[in-house]
Amino acid sequence: MATQTVNKDAISNLSFVLNKPGDVTFEERPKPTIADPNDVLVAVNYTGICGSDVHYWVHGAIGDFVVKDPMVLGHESAGTIVEVGSAVKHLKAGDRVALEPGYPCRRCAFCRAGKYNLCPDMVFAATPPYHGTLTGLWAAPADFCYKLPDNVSLQEGALIEPLAVAVHIVKQAQILPGQSVVVLGAGPVGLLCAAVAKAYGASKVVSVDIVQSKLDFAKSFCSTHTYVSQRISPEENAKAIKELADLPIGADAVIDASGAEPSIQAGINVVRVGGTYVQGGMGKPDITFPILAMCIKEITVRGSFRYGAGDYELAVELVRSGRVDVKKLISSVVSFKQAEEAFQKVKTGQVIKILIAGPNEKV
Repeated sequence: MATQTVNKDAISNLSFVLNKPGDVTFEERPKPTIADPNDVLVAVNYTGICGSDVHYWVHGAIGDFVVKDPMVLGHESAGTIVEVGSAVKHLKAGDRVALEPGYPCRRCAFCRAGKYNLCPDMVFAATPPYHGTLTGLWAAPADFCYKLPDNVSLQEGALIEPLAVAVHIVKQAQILPGQSVVVLGAGPVGLLCAAVAKAYGASKVVSVDIVQSKLDFAKSFCSTHTYVSQRISPEENAKAIKELADLPIGADAVIDASGAEPSIQAGINVVRVGGTYVQGGMGKPDITFPILAMCIKEITVRGSFRYGAGDYELAVELVRSGRVDVKKLISSVVSFKQAEEAFQKVKTGQVIKILIAGPNEKV
């Protein structure tokens, strides 16, 4: 796909700004500039909506992160390079890139150990006090912009961020070819976890949710089995999942992508003795956790937070190779001015993934 030069002066920097819970406006903001020779300037073409974006829109806070001043939303984006700093060698104007929206300090013990997602000084888009990517122009370190292969579209590029989240979760699960995996929750990240697990060679991939339509999609997308969670005990749901998928001793790996307490409890009960459980979904900060089952079965339990070294590269390669078809998740694409309408559709569960075109992008 040929690259093209972008005229920075002709680009609007219209932004979608959250002022307070439920109060959003469109605002033409000052255009960012390259402050470091290793930075690039990107015209944002498409942005997806994450559950965290919706949570800020509705509640104005997630835990200790509170919106105190107007904040631009969005962090799942792809765009086109407009300008590069003098030290940037691997990118040029016109290149299409997926944006990794968090930048670590690069100097702390976590960064130096390759676990930069745990950096205490992380600057992450649309997390107070930092602005997000639902804007016209975005300045970023060049090494956190990933060039898209010719056969990967900018719309697919906007889904690299949630796919990288799923890649990191599946890496935490240490799935091997031929193993069985149960994924609790069939929202976008849960669906992508199931798809990545299948790409890793899992022979059985079971998706679990309370909504049948989500499971119907999961079956057509990547899952070998689906189960509608019932209003019964977690132990009974776990037993039913094992019977459905013919997992007499349980699943090799279980991933919770819901954050719901009953789901987590069922997950600990469905994993086999010596298996691995990964918590990817975030719900209530404290829950009742089946610690006895965890101990008796000697389960390895891991958390998963955002993405780390190599996750974006692998996500891009999974899309390039066709092993994960993220296009299937895109329910619709709307203009920038329809951003609030798009948020409403995500909040009410009307879509799987909806993309908002950048303010300079024609729909």
